[in-house]
Amino acid sequence: MNRTSFTCLTVLVIASGLGLATSAHAGDAAATYADIEKTFGSVPSFVKAVPKSAIPGLWQQTKELELSETTALPPKVKALISLAVGAQIPCEYCVWIDTNTAKQNGASDEEIGEAIAMAGLTRNWSTVFHGLQVDMVQFKKELGGQ
Repeated sequence: MNRTSFTCLTVLVIASGLGLATSAHAGDAAATYADIEKTFGSVPSFVKAVPKSAIPGLWQQTKELELSETTALPPKVKALISLAVGAQIPCEYCVWIDTNTAKQNGASDEEIGEAIAMAGLTRNWSTVFHGLQVDMVQFKKELGGQ
């Protein structure tokens, strides 16, 4: 686990208060704060603003997905995805932290730019598809899908 990384996904998941995971010690905010401090060296102030009932599950989800190096995606890719999403939301916190995290995980300026450009391209085509009300069945048929 890259202990210096605290990407936007972490910020969003923890700050949102909408964690989907549950924790073995749900409601045990003190143990969660201790684990966050052990991982990052401190507990950011925004974390303490999250309801104590939500933080254990949010932290568990963050550790098991975003911070884990044993998931299908490597940390650099996860940071680039989070950066691309953050640019689209838009979330200035996300863009700032995810750019730094991506660089810490070896992303080049070219990779960062490409991730953001892909987010913009996807957003652009989504606007076209939805605005023109493109028929999904026809779309799949024309592009070789089922």
